[in-house]
Amino acid sequence: MNKQHVLIVEDDPWLAEQHARVLSRAGYEPTITPHALAAIQAIDIVEPAAIILDVLLTGSTAFALMHELQSYTDTARIPIILCTNIAEELELEVVAPYGVRRILDKTSMEPSDLVTALRSVLV
Repeated sequence: MNKQHVLIVEDDPWLAEQHARVLSRAGYEPTITPHALAAIQAIDIVEPAAIILDVLLTGSTAFALMHELQSYTDTARIPIILCTNIAEELELEVVAPYGVRRILDKTSMEPSDLVTALRSVLV
């Protein structure tokens, strides 16, 4: 069975590596990008099954990336999990039209929460 690719869009290198390590152990194939532009380029190469996305990115915002993804039928189907420090300011109902299926709070999440959220959107 082929591993499912997961794109991690995170500008904190340490945290991105932690996410990648957790996902690798859970049987996924993670790819890390530090910002929205690199994410768009990586999507064409890795064709991710899901995207783990930080909201507060350097440069272009996560919302610009999500809007871009929703403008194409092939990328609009990719489920997005927001992993952010501002989770309490976001409502799933508001961001769901952007492809967001889960919101994780970086300040209180456990590493296993990432895998649980990912499994729930890839059912």
